[in-house]
Amino acid sequence: MIGIIDYGMGNLASVKNAFDYLGILSQIVDDPDDLKNFDKAILPGVGAFGRAMENLKQNHYDEAILDFTQSAKKPFLGICLGMQLLLDSSMEHGKHDGLGLVQGTVYDFNDVIKDSPIQHVGWNSISKNSSSPILNQLDDGESFYFVHRFYCMLNTIEEVSTLTDYEISFHSTLQKDNIFATQFHPEKSQKAGLSIFKEFAKL
Repeated sequence: MIGIIDYGMGNLASVKNAFDYLGILSQIVDDPDDLKNFDKAILPGVGAFGRAMENLKQNHYDEAILDFTQSAKKPFLGICLGMQLLLDSSMEHGKHDGLGLVQGTVYDFNDVIKDSPIQHVGWNSISKNSSSPILNQLDDGESFYFVHRFYCMLNTIEEVSTLTDYEISFHSTLQKDNIFATQFHPEKSQKAGLSIFKEFAKL
């Protein structure tokens, strides 16, 4: 059973609907004490990094996620803001500490983009950097749906599964041991996105 974490910031219904469509059992988790009962977990996210971290801490999900990923070592998937929250810190409207499960920093496109809209919205392709089981059924150059202004840069390139170009090259998926994440939205990325959910469910 896959738990979808409800901390007040995620696109929960779309993620749940995608797993329902695939016939894969999932459930929205609204109590951090229940997280340990699931085989796998997903941290979705839409909104501001600072507010999201406040919500995680206030609801004690930060501790539950740490136990789930580091002690139990169960498969864990972050989506969009959920990927960013896994990193050490974000520069979104000041510096904020993240969960620190993956070494890296979240930066603002506004500081580097010159000729494109600051908000990266729409379909864009991935370039594979290292193998990851959730990408097994996908070709290099596959396209996914992105919606974000802030982007991830990891400290360890071997943990970067794919890169994506948006005037600059940023890290669009990661894997560190049992932790996976995508900057794009698999639940909005049609067949390619559903493939990622299917492969994650097999772990």
